[in-house]
Amino acid sequence: MRVLLVEDDAMIGRAVSTALRGDRYAVDWAADGDAAEAALSTGDYDMMLLDLGLPKTDGLTVLTRTRRRGLNLPVLIMSARATVESRVGALDAGADDYLPKPFDFDELGARMRALLRRRHGQTEPVLEHAGVRLNPATREVRRDGVAVALTAREYALLHALLERPGTPLSRDQIINKIYDWGDVVGSNTVEVYIHALRRKLGAEFIVNIRGIGYCLKTGNSHGASTSAR
Repeated sequence: MRVLLVEDDAMIGRAVSTALRGDRYAVDWAADGDAAEAALSTGDYDMMLLDLGLPKTDGLTVLTRTRRRGLNLPVLIMSARATVESRVGALDAGADDYLPKPFDFDELGARMRALLRRRHGQTEPVLEHAGVRLNPATREVRRDGVAVALTAREYALLHALLERPGTPLSRDQIINKIYDWGDVVGSNTVEVYIHALRRKLGAEFIVNIRGIGYCLKTGNSHGASTSAR
């Protein structure tokens, strides 16, 4: 799950980035509005956390331009501007939620999970498929009731696949979802994580749609191969 954090305060930016990575999000941090717009033009994000009082280009302008470009990613405003007028203006400009500063990280995490559920049309907080259950709130994964220990990136990959079980993700899409800016990505990194998940969750739990990518096995997974290539 890849998040764009737009925050000019270095202390807040470091704290939020650290907390989110601890919750197994991939986080790109932009410190001004221009950097945020450049990131949005090149990256594929699942959510944007956006401050309003930004240098170069203010947050409300970033939000407005984002919606005008047709980008429909959830946007959660994090701002010290706590007036009703500020909240109403941001929501009317296209924000999905508004969290006044200072805030509690537990509340931030809960609001993010709620926005992601709505984006994917989910009503239940727990993701489940073929006996595998993932709880985003506790970051616990179980297979047939038994707890399964996953690394941070194995968890992130499983979460991405569970959101749309029958929809394949390409290698590039997977890398975008589990890596931050500047991370070194090996040539066979995705295959290594796929192999690890198959070993822990079942050899046929993840299938390879040749020439397209990987998805969870469903009754509609036509032309699938369980090879690790």
